[in-house]
Amino acid sequence: MGGVLYKDRVLIQALQEVTDPEFPISIVDMGLIYGVEMQGNTAHVTMTYTSTGCGCMQWIESDIKKRLLQEESVLEVEIEVVWSPAWTVHQMSEAGKKILKSWGVSSK
Repeated sequence: MGGVLYKDRVLIQALQEVTDPEFPISIVDMGLIYGVEMQGNTAHVTMTYTSTGCGCMQWIESDIKKRLLQEESVLEVEIEVVWSPAWTVHQMSEAGKKILKSWGVSSK
C-alpha cells in the first residue's frame, strides 16, 4: 500500500472491521485509510475515497466513527478526507486485490 502512514496499530486493526458497502472488503485493505493517530482522546483519521462522486461517503464515515468509538480510549473521532494523493488500485493490499478479483473486479 503506497504512501500509507499508520501511527496507531490498535485503531488500524479496528478499522479492518469497517467494510466498503459495495464490496466485502475492509476500508484498510481497499487503501482508503492514509493514516490514523490518537491525540488525547481523539482519533484523527486521514482518508480518501475511490472517487469524488462516491455515493457511500456518509455511510463509510459513520461506520468509521461508530467502530472507533467502541475503543475504550476514543471519545471523539475526526475524519479528514484528502484527494491528494489520489486513490489508485496500487494502494490496495494484496488481500484486497484478491477479494476484488474473486468478485470479478479488476485490480491491475
